[in-house]
Amino acid sequence: MNAMMQAALLVEPGRFEVRDVAVPALGPDDVLVRVERCGICGTDIHMFRGHYAADRLPIIPGHEFSGTLARLGAGVRHLREGQRVVCDINVGCGSCYYCRRNEVLNCPQMEQIGIGRDGAFADYVAVPARLVIPAPDDAGFDLLALVEPVACVVRAAAKAGTRFGQSVAILGAGPIGNLHVQMMRLVGAVPIMVVEPSAERAALALEAGADVAVTDISEARAIVHRHTGGRGADVVIESVGLASSYRLAFDLIRPGGHVAAFGIAGAGESVPLPLLDTVLRENSVKGSVAGMGQDMHDALALLVHGRFRTEAFRARVYPLARIGQAFGDLPRHPGALKVQIAMGPPG
Repeated sequence: MNAMMQAALLVEPGRFEVRDVAVPALGPDDVLVRVERCGICGTDIHMFRGHYAADRLPIIPGHEFSGTLARLGAGVRHLREGQRVVCDINVGCGSCYYCRRNEVLNCPQMEQIGIGRDGAFADYVAVPARLVIPAPDDAGFDLLALVEPVACVVRAAAKAGTRFGQSVAILGAGPIGNLHVQMMRLVGAVPIMVVEPSAERAALALEAGADVAVTDISEARAIVHRHTGGRGADVVIESVGLASSYRLAFDLIRPGGHVAAFGIAGAGESVPLPLLDTVLRENSVKGSVAGMGQDMHDALALLVHGRFRTEAFRARVYPLARIGQAFGDLPRHPGALKVQIAMGPPG
């Protein structure tokens, strides 16, 4: 293994540079993962456009990755070189109140691979060994690169407490919205209603298991009420990240309903909370954005046992050298729910 590797640095908003950089150094409790596939996440797009984490540039983004173990730190005994793996990207201290409760995002020392520290748009990425999850040898790297985003919807479903027979409206049917649809189908939600202005993505949501798709946002309230006996949805999952979409979410829940806040809005965006309705109707709202800990293990099991339809998430693959083109092409291909960057041959 050479001391240098290829990596895509986001040097400023809108511009990647693929460079030779040093292979990451390892501590005794770290491992070096040879990256095979890494998906482009909505967070990566926000970073590329300068809407998120601009103060951390230059950085190697990429956190939806799979690969093989290339080197083990001196203190790592439970893993072996050559294993196929996925990784929890949420690096906390491992011992504080929040880490013990699997609320790692609230750890005062928390960093996320590919967001707060260098990530996986590179030949290699360094990861704490405790965050590595071995994967089956016969699982494709393209499938395994979906574990992290699926873990996000696994956690969101648990945080929302969604139960069998509940009605759910999902705002946005992009990549993560489509996964929310599939997760809600697995937990037995019914009806599953999607609000998505793109006809192509709305159609994909119906194929994934949605019962109703609304492409005219002005009709969303009437249609959701029509399918819920005039009450509104038990749960609304906001998966867009716009203030206008969050306002719609509060408008679509029934009295006593719940808003699952998932979409990442801009740092300065806010919406007025309808206090009287929230108190008198016992409405609720809870945030969730990243899968971690057991969520990753659950997501891996669901994927390798075929519980998610993933064809549209694996259809478009670019080599690392064309990562800038991959980001530029994204708006032109709404039917490709995910774009992956390949560091190695398909497998």
